[in-house]
Amino acid sequence: MRAIVCGGGFGGIAAALRLRARGYDVTLLDRCPQLGGRARTFERDGFRHDAGPTVVTAPFLLEELFQLFGERLSDHLKLVPLTPWYRFQYPDGSRFDYGGSVEDTLKEIERIDPRDCDGYLKLLEHSKRIFDVGFTELSAVPFHNFGTMVKQVPKLLNLRSDLTVWKLVSRYLKNPKLQWAFSIQPLLVGGNPFDTTSIYSLIHHVEREWGIHFAMGGTGEIINQLGNLMERQGVRVELNQTVARVDIEGGVARGVTLEDGRELTADIVVSNADAAFLHKEMIPREHQSMRSRLKLKAAHYSMGLFVLYFGTKRQYEDVVHHTIWFGKRYRPLLDDIFNKKILADDFSLYLHRPTATDPSFAPDGCDSFYVLCPVPNLQGDVDWSVEGPALRDRIVAALDDSILPGLRETITADFYMTPADFKQDYLSVHGAGFSVAPIFRQSAWFRFHNRAEGVRNLYLVGAGTHPGAGMPGVLCSAKVLDELVPAAVS
Repeated sequence: MRAIVCGGGFGGIAAALRLRARGYDVTLLDRCPQLGGRARTFERDGFRHDAGPTVVTAPFLLEELFQLFGERLSDHLKLVPLTPWYRFQYPDGSRFDYGGSVEDTLKEIERIDPRDCDGYLKLLEHSKRIFDVGFTELSAVPFHNFGTMVKQVPKLLNLRSDLTVWKLVSRYLKNPKLQWAFSIQPLLVGGNPFDTTSIYSLIHHVEREWGIHFAMGGTGEIINQLGNLMERQGVRVELNQTVARVDIEGGVARGVTLEDGRELTADIVVSNADAAFLHKEMIPREHQSMRSRLKLKAAHYSMGLFVLYFGTKRQYEDVVHHTIWFGKRYRPLLDDIFNKKILADDFSLYLHRPTATDPSFAPDGCDSFYVLCPVPNLQGDVDWSVEGPALRDRIVAALDDSILPGLRETITADFYMTPADFKQDYLSVHGAGFSVAPIFRQSAWFRFHNRAEGVRNLYLVGAGTHPGAGMPGVLCSAKVLDELVPAAVS
């Protein structure tokens, strides 16, 4: 039996491998010149950059993909635990290093505000209870059946999933600096902490359970090794191939048609395309279910991303691997980005310095960086041809004045991506960085289902589907297919 996977991000690659392990003849198609989707890589003048995801949590989900074929992850990849996991840099120049043991974190919290030590332990306890349900029990369970959702309602309400991440964190922590630090996790999956359901507070326990790792060679090396695994197992990969539509006959997916007019037939089709784009553009309207149309009409999308990649002609040895650089505003800035959809003069940043762990990312004596800045998606009226260069200069100036002194003079080989590039390269609706946002009314059954609504033999994986965005989320979305797709019959 034949399967076609549309999209070669983490979700698509994991789906292709899981289907291959179940006996399918698999072809994976991707519109980009290399595998990985948002996890592709860039190289400029000897500097290497992971394009998107850089934080590796729940590494067992990667291990499982190799185990499907009797292999070991460690034979192909070296994962290095990081300490600290993140450094939070505040506007007043103070810092908070988060990561390592619970004792390490408590020492850092005590240095900032001893009153919050007990609250942190209670937050961790609550996060574990959410994790035990939201991740352990439900992350790889299909939610296309409303009855599944109904059964979970009592548990979810008991865990206070009606609260936002911000409200939950604020119940336990009172110091503003710590509230900021422990409520930013939804931003890693495209959500506003003031709107995102507290289900996503389980991320705290995921970090505590497995730590945060970096793959030597970067996220791109993970993609390379998964690509090699697909090759060893006979998965065909065709790059520079854009799927124009899913071919449907009698309500059943029969294959796909590419932009160049080529038609490919299959017994099942798996889409790793942006879920909203799939329903808007790739499924003919006459085959769209009323429920999926309503979801599209009411969809609330994640923020956009401005990502600046650059090298430096010197090293910044006091800058750790992951830094969260806070601007002076927190809630008002997020309101500008998510609700007003305006590009403010100020910003907060995530700074990635892979050369802190892996010097191969840059020439000798140099550093490689990228800085990610949350911005409005394309529903905001921002002319990125004008604002892109201006924002680049403001970010460089802010970092020069704070944690990267002399950056204006030492920066080299820089370039950037805007929400317009996300729309062009990844066919992301409104250039959203993480597809639809992780608010309660777009979670579990309310999110786009892993089994397509209204079309048989069409399945969905990736950020816009259950359970959500982020590397663990999209890997779990492919794991859901094990419950939905029957083993191939010869």
